[in-house]
Amino acid sequence: MNTLFTLLLVVHIAVALGVIGLVLVQHGKGADMGAAFGSGASGSLFGATGSANFLSRSTAVLAAIFFATSLGLAYIQSNKPKTSSSVMENAVNSSSVPAPAAASNDEKPAEEKAAVSVDSGSKAKDVPN
Repeated sequence: MNTLFTLLLVVHIAVALGVIGLVLVQHGKGADMGAAFGSGASGSLFGATGSANFLSRSTAVLAAIFFATSLGLAYIQSNKPKTSSSVMENAVNSSSVPAPAAASNDEKPAEEKAAVSVDSGSKAKDVPN
């Protein structure tokens, strides 16, 4: 899975650089507007310019590949198994805690005796049942 992610990331970056290069090389629609303003060419700024040339078609293909690789990277990243990223979580889980000494059956530890005596005798008098 890691090699697929790396390959997809390399393709994604290469396509992104290709799109940037093609967009910078292309001739914009409004480039002729300053030279031909008022001579009828200004209507083509908002209208259809005809068939697309090689640069605009290749930009569209690279943009589609860019979106596909973006979706692929997002899918791979969202389906990664969840791992703990904290060093302290691993340290707490791996440390061993000694078990308390077992008391005999007839005697309870002092903490349990205190808890039982406090719990059995402490009932608030102003709280209704």
